[in-house]
Amino acid sequence: MPALLNRQILLIITGGIAAYKSLDLIRRLKDEGATVRCVLTDGGAQFITPLAVAALSGEPVNTNLFSKEDEQRLGHINLSRQADLIVVAPASANSIAKMAHGFADSLASAVLLATDKPILIAPAMNCRMWQNAATQANMALLSARGIQCVGPASGMLACGEEGAGRMSEVHDMLEAIKALCAAPGPLAGKKALVTSGPTYEPIDPVRFIGNHSSGKQGHAIAAALAAAGADVTLVSGPTSLPDPQGLKTIRVMTAREMLKACQTSGPFDIAVCAAAVADWRPMETSHQKIKKAAGVAAPAVSLTENPDILATLAKASPERPALVVGFAAETGDLLTLAQEKFARKGCDWLLANDVGGGKIFGQDDNEVTLLRKDANGQIQNESWPRASKHDIATKLVEAMISTFYSQTE
Repeated sequence: MPALLNRQILLIITGGIAAYKSLDLIRRLKDEGATVRCVLTDGGAQFITPLAVAALSGEPVNTNLFSKEDEQRLGHINLSRQADLIVVAPASANSIAKMAHGFADSLASAVLLATDKPILIAPAMNCRMWQNAATQANMALLSARGIQCVGPASGMLACGEEGAGRMSEVHDMLEAIKALCAAPGPLAGKKALVTSGPTYEPIDPVRFIGNHSSGKQGHAIAAALAAAGADVTLVSGPTSLPDPQGLKTIRVMTAREMLKACQTSGPFDIAVCAAAVADWRPMETSHQKIKKAAGVAAPAVSLTENPDILATLAKASPERPALVVGFAAETGDLLTLAQEKFARKGCDWLLANDVGGGKIFGQDDNEVTLLRKDANGQIQNESWPRASKHDIATKLVEAMISTFYSQTE
């Protein structure tokens, strides 16, 4: 049976010489049983023709957001909703930037903004454009939203330079599409909770106690769990990150709000407490901005301890998740402090990282040590080399998958 039988694929072809590969991709998708509808951008039409796309797909080609004929026939909202998967190949630097920042000034960008379906992009551009900090930041945003990526590959580029930027070969794109359209992921049927970001504990309507957590690691873990088929609830403190696609996000401000959201959204099979929760909060919060005055001493702020979300979720109870994972952000003797926290919190796994000297918080990469107990109850330490937070999240989820599968064997 063809691997993509009856699957609905929406292929968005943007500008770039690599657009010629999209014609072969259409043919291969059709051979695998998929229905392929295409959106051809103005840039894409500079390299391949609507006639060629229509001939291979067997479907009318959609080109113009403001086309009365296109909108009456299907419409960009229906295009975005009827697909099982949206593939952007090639994904130019311009189209990636538009996706990252929510532009909707063309049919392609409007479709991508309107969809609630999985998205796979195949970047293709000059190596310097790919390496540019703006492109990498845009890619990090898309990854945090759960958008999948295949490539780019390295090699000789059309411009004569050599480096990363070649669109993946059709075979690789096809395999990535099959994987996303395949049977439910390995964590299908599992409910997962992820906490992310900081908490802000108000002193008055203007000031608060907080920390530098960006939420990038927690959001990446939530996206990776969703990609593995889990039903994910993300409880996020105040961050500038967008809500990842394909999962439920609950926005909170304080530690108490975060705990309440965690306790009322379950039960869960997996809980990952990646949020940097404030340990203390002001005992009293002023409803008016506290004013300073000449000659008047600064007001004292008395603190009280916040609830311990990780320890609360890890307590033995009928609703305790089968796997509770915590994080330890430390600035001293990392391993000693992490082992002490591991024993104190009662969680199953602990990921420890060194945040001293401005490291980790707000950055796109991470370096962690995983602590977990072996069959004899002995703590084992596994150091993971520095990698993108997306890659750390993927590795963590792969470890979870191995654990759950070993428990069922």
